[in-house]
Amino acid sequence: MRTCFLIFFCLFSTATVHAACDSNIPASTPDSQLIDNGDGTVTDSKTGLMWKQCVEGLSGSTCATGTADTFTWQAALQQPGTVNGGGGFAGYTDWRLPDIAELESLVEKQCHSPAINTTRFPNTPSSTVWSGSPYAHYSGIAWYVGFNNGYSNFGYRFGNYAVRLVRGGQ
Repeated sequence: MRTCFLIFFCLFSTATVHAACDSNIPASTPDSQLIDNGDGTVTDSKTGLMWKQCVEGLSGSTCATGTADTFTWQAALQQPGTVNGGGGFAGYTDWRLPDIAELESLVEKQCHSPAINTTRFPNTPSSTVWSGSPYAHYSGIAWYVGFNNGYSNFGYRFGNYAVRLVRGGQ
């Protein structure tokens, strides 16, 4: 089911998704760059970042179990602490919310709906995902990536968006 506001803003989808991709555009995140670690994580060999394969709330080898959770920005900032304090994930307890540049590195430029490599990140909803980056000019706003089209933007921190955790880097 998809909830849309003002026809232009599709914020969340829980249906199984299959990206629409244009093979005339070179892949920006090819399978060869994204290593499936076999434990629910994917390592990007270009950036060195390790990502949770599923957005928070989804699980299983194809991320088809559960429902994608949504969070306000403040709750999204606290989610890594919840995961890490609960024993971590895949043997790691240093998960964090990605900054906007890190989150943008997951955008697959040849695809939309969702704009991500769905081989390595299966069943990713075409939803908005919070970054940990605040918007510098106004304290009530933070950056996100809309994986429907791959564009980054900023929104009010009380918005409810998905979360994908990362480790490494910085």
